[in-house]
Amino acid sequence: MPLTTLNPHRCADKLKVLADPVRLAVIERLSRDAWAVTELAEALDVSQPLLSHHLKVLREAGLVVGKRSGKRTVYRLAKGVRKTTDGRAIDLACCQLSFGVKPDTNSA
Repeated sequence: MPLTTLNPHRCADKLKVLADPVRLAVIERLSRDAWAVTELAEALDVSQPLLSHHLKVLREAGLVVGKRSGKRTVYRLAKGVRKTTDGRAIDLACCQLSFGVKPDTNSA
């Protein structure tokens, strides 16, 4: 399988989107499980209109997808965003982002 060339502009664009604390918190939550908008807004202590704005930005960046389920919309990470099985990190194809993981400073 051929190696793909890193596109630094696409990577930087993804990282700019994630530079907002609310959007980063959304991605961290979605790295562990899918969430309905109302429950996500409550868990993050943000208004639903503000969360909807941030979800729109994340959707447009290709980081999350939403699916209607009755009156609710449930969000999850987009297919291009891989996550670790423990939900503590995501792979954006250009870099990996870890949540709450301290680097091992005892190794050589």
